[in-house]
Amino acid sequence: MNIGVPKEIKNNEFRVAITPSGVRELTSRGHAVFIEASAGLGSAISDSDYEAVGATILKSADEVWSKAELVLKVKEPIAAEYSRMRKGQVLFTYLHLAASRECTDALVKSGITAIAYETVEVNGALPLLAPMSEVAGRMAAQVGAAALQKSA
Repeated sequence: MNIGVPKEIKNNEFRVAITPSGVRELTSRGHAVFIEASAGLGSAISDSDYEAVGATILKSADEVWSKAELVLKVKEPIAAEYSRMRKGQVLFTYLHLAASRECTDALVKSGITAIAYETVEVNGALPLLAPMSEVAGRMAAQVGAAALQKSA
């Protein structure tokens, strides 16, 4: 399978949908992984880190989306990405569909099969949502404490 990972373009989103170890796992099983150039920089992962484990670096998001049968993202597609989605393609990402009628309509119109990380259940648990919720919960206390500090 051809798996594509475009750079996240939503404001203030610096994560990338896959690490080099994930790429290694996929390529060792015969999958081709295409990463958009600089996609991992916001997470301190270089293009050469991906290339070292078998990924192909592509210059543009258009190239990644056009080659990919499966697209891995962190956040839901935004308007600039809607035209890249196509029937027969699978998108795996956090979708948050209740918050965006525009995104929902674009997904339906494109014919893409979209799977939301936040809805994946294994034995009644949400294994893809739980880690992010735990991080957010831990950060909430720190952010709250910082807000309560007096300035000198």
